[in-house]
Amino acid sequence: MRIMPRLAVAVLAIAAILVALWQLEAAEAGLLVTRGRVGVIPITTFTLASAGPAPVVVVAHGFAGSQQLMLPFAVTLARNGYQVVTFDFPGHGQNPAPLSGGLADDAARNAVLMRALDAVVGFAHGLPGGQQIALLGHSMASDIVVGYARAHPDIQATVAVSLFSPSVTAASPRNLLVIAGALEPAMIRDEGLRIARMTAGDAAQQRVTYGRFDDGTARRSTLSGGVEHIGVLFSRQSLVEALEWLNQVFQRQGDGWIDARGPWLGLLYLGLVALAWPLASLLPRVSATPVGAGLPWLRLLPVAVLPALLTPLVLWKLPTDFLPSLLGDYLTVHYAVYGLLTAAGLWLVRQPTGGRTPEVPFIVATVLMAAYCILAIGVPIDRYVTSFMLPPGRVPIMLAVLVGTLVYSVADEWATRGPGARTGAYALTKVCFVLSLVLAIALNPPRLFFLIIIVPVILLFLIVYGLFSGWAYRRTGHPLVGAAAIALAFAWAIAATFPVVG
Repeated sequence: MRIMPRLAVAVLAIAAILVALWQLEAAEAGLLVTRGRVGVIPITTFTLASAGPAPVVVVAHGFAGSQQLMLPFAVTLARNGYQVVTFDFPGHGQNPAPLSGGLADDAARNAVLMRALDAVVGFAHGLPGGQQIALLGHSMASDIVVGYARAHPDIQATVAVSLFSPSVTAASPRNLLVIAGALEPAMIRDEGLRIARMTAGDAAQQRVTYGRFDDGTARRSTLSGGVEHIGVLFSRQSLVEALEWLNQVFQRQGDGWIDARGPWLGLLYLGLVALAWPLASLLPRVSATPVGAGLPWLRLLPVAVLPALLTPLVLWKLPTDFLPSLLGDYLTVHYAVYGLLTAAGLWLVRQPTGGRTPEVPFIVATVLMAAYCILAIGVPIDRYVTSFMLPPGRVPIMLAVLVGTLVYSVADEWATRGPGARTGAYALTKVCFVLSLVLAIALNPPRLFFLIIIVPVILLFLIVYGLFSGWAYRRTGHPLVGAAAIALAFAWAIAATFPVVG
């Protein structure tokens, strides 16, 4: 009888996964998708198989993103007859070239990004219809595409998503659409209206077009409802605005098809998370008697709260740039210090104890769980969301990050698992960890500002991997299985996504 619920969940989860994959793959129906390189820059070209020469839209991703993150825009525009070129900036995705300058030297960083964009635009000019070019960029790249279009008046339209750029004027770049998420910070939400006021004065409003397309002075600002810095890329409203803007610039009309991958991605990951529950029952038993500190509330609270407060203070003024991974180096140290403080707290309130761990069952369970966390979760991310597969050059970075994530995961899992563990203890320590990152950003915004973008993603991963580790613990009886697997998964994610710097 205990098998039947797990079997039913497995069947439903697999059905959800298959339906979601079918819908996600169907989005590219009728498109010719060609992958290649311009120098070392990975590029992908999307063209409607039945279309002839058409304007080319070069689409650029933001900080810690990759060309996959821009798929909703790329597929929407291509399905409506445009030729679309996406690419990975230096230091991002599968581009092996480092990003010079990091966050400290804006001029050096922007010069590297601008050269990469110039190379891709040069490729775009060589495509049929490449005499008509538009640019679309998100976040970090929005400023880059605006600057490039200002320096190249032959760029006929620019779509800037999540823009903050003081360089915009009333007439340059040509035909500028600014899109922001309604839940983004105020300085990003207000930027589009600031630009529109250059043309329309103080009476400028959202979702109203000012200026003229024929002389390049057209300006429009729009907010996509209910979305933040990443969600704005998947918003139907964002995609509709970009498509309609380019249609007006180039006097074209497609069939109005709009990418709608958001719900299908949700269904896919709902299925993958649900499938982990029955699969966890297949893991080998590691400890006959469940082990772990399982602290009561009075002992757990200081162990959970003090590291959250102390870690940002300890690292506030310390240099952490020891890895060629932009912000990945800080996260590594944050994990390590947080884990050491948690371990010290465990030692003070209750000496951790446990018997000998059988090596073979422990290794088998850990490898199986880590494989699911990285491959089952990561492969769809790499295909439909953003680059997640590790290039060989990033493997040493992953191993270095693993030192920090392992220290944290071992201490945290041991503190929150065990026969006496309280319901909600695991959630409490994760909330404390996220708040610790927020405090670190508040103490040093110039250095850690871009972590604001990543914090919601980290929280999501903590929730998903927390469910996995809980199910694994109930089966294996040992907290270190989940600790090792999750530490490896987080190290992999950090090494795969954060930019590599020179």
